[in-house]
Amino acid sequence: MEHDLSPATLAELRRPRPYPAVSVLTPTHRREPNNAQDPVRLRNAVAEAKKQLEDDPSVTRERRIEVSRELDRALTEVDLAHAEDGLAIFAAPGEHQVWTLARSVPERVVLSDTFLTRNLVAAQTAERPFWVLSVAADRVALWNGGVDRVVEERTGGFPMDRPPENFDPERQERIGDTPSTFRDETTRRFLRDADAAMAKVLRTHPRPLYITGPQPALSLLDEAGGIARDAVLVPRGGLAHGGTAEGVWQAVHPVLAEEARGSAAAVAKELEAARGRKDYAAGVDELWQSARSGRVRLLAVEENYRVTVRDAGDHLIPAESGDLDAREDIVDEIVEQCLETGADVRFVPDGTLGDANGIAGVLRY
Repeated sequence: MEHDLSPATLAELRRPRPYPAVSVLTPTHRREPNNAQDPVRLRNAVAEAKKQLEDDPSVTRERRIEVSRELDRALTEVDLAHAEDGLAIFAAPGEHQVWTLARSVPERVVLSDTFLTRNLVAAQTAERPFWVLSVAADRVALWNGGVDRVVEERTGGFPMDRPPENFDPERQERIGDTPSTFRDETTRRFLRDADAAMAKVLRTHPRPLYITGPQPALSLLDEAGGIARDAVLVPRGGLAHGGTAEGVWQAVHPVLAEEARGSAAAVAKELEAARGRKDYAAGVDELWQSARSGRVRLLAVEENYRVTVRDAGDHLIPAESGDLDAREDIVDEIVEQCLETGADVRFVPDGTLGDANGIAGVLRY
């Protein structure tokens, strides 16, 4: 199952397909007892997609069989034992993809000439993905981080191991010679190679970077003036060699929590200043209109805010889930639209926005 939505991947997902490009979305659950319903809901959603294919007179029999086969293949790749909060299956002639999302999605089936990406975009933004690079003199490991976890990433040449020539980490530990180890030219060259490899990862998958390691290693990377310039340095050794995901998470979590508190406070301050300047907007109706016209400069959304609405022409009005023409993921629509027009989108803890009813923004004009 896919999880990492890079800019290149998103562009590929948005590419027009031969009709029908099928998007199947369903909420999932991480824990018992709620996850017991997930297999049934998923099978029902795929069955509904096949029914819509059969009922659509513009879909030929050959095309229907082909896309239905792709849906079946996608189903075999779903691993509900590692489910998060939502699941998206995309199927079109000759292809299929399965995406797991760390944000709930409404249950829906859409037939179009493109895949439905707004829920993926909102989930990726809400998750605030980041990289952790764990550095040692003879090994560099890469970790993929999200809201509440990290997992080791094996991409871009990572993990990287230094050739064993003339290097004895046990002797280094015995004599406590860490500083001179990092002055060794072979070590410096190895870390420069790691720096270049990480820079390449960041070009294709840009996100915040945290670097853990002993202080001499961090100092060396800092002096090199490469990836460390824009990274947060966390002086904690022992994570490149045999480090666990839990150990890496414990090392960076205090830094992430402090940054999140600072970010929420800065957003609240900016929103308050916008009120005084009269370039403030709040509520889905006002922000949906502003987002469509590209007026939103900063969008703040409470992490678990959801609302169902119906488009009444000039305005959005409250609706019940399942109502005719109900839009259950209007918040995700607004998030995607704001990102498309260059807005800064921040997800903040529930309750942060006070009387703004879960969503607020600063307008450009």
